[in-house]
Amino acid sequence: MTTAFYPGSFDPIHRGHLMVVAVAASIFDRVIVGVGYNAEKPSGMFTPDERAAMITDSVAEIAAPWADQLGAIEAVTFTGLATVAAAAAGADTLVKGVRGAVDLSDEMQQADMNLRTGAMPTLLVPATGPDSLVSSRYVRDIARLGGDVSGVVPGPVLHRLRERTS
Repeated sequence: MTTAFYPGSFDPIHRGHLMVVAVAASIFDRVIVGVGYNAEKPSGMFTPDERAAMITDSVAEIAAPWADQLGAIEAVTFTGLATVAAAAAGADTLVKGVRGAVDLSDEMQQADMNLRTGAMPTLLVPATGPDSLVSSRYVRDIARLGGDVSGVVPGPVLHRLRERTS
């Protein structure tokens, strides 16, 4: 069984992230979306457990039409190095999304270090389509200011954003 680990903060997960999850789930038997956090830093808009729950709910919403074509998808929380969390979860590959040249440069450096220090290869998934440039930071900022983010986040996330910002 092949397993991929997709690490990130996912505060909150958006449709761009879900595109990467769907691509990974079409390649790997199992995809673990890892919500990374540093307990010494502020948690952001949502706690790690809330983020994992939103990922689980959002994946269920998008996976239904392609369930027979996708591998299993689950969400976990972790602290520390992504390669250590990935290995502990039984993953053999990291997956990262790339939105553009700046992301590519950063992700290439991380992929190199992950391979050198954790013996974990990284699959870079280029962002494509209408959600390719979405950023969680902008989603949070727009939602806090009362803007409409319904076109860039799945229903479960939109519901929680509205609860949090109302």
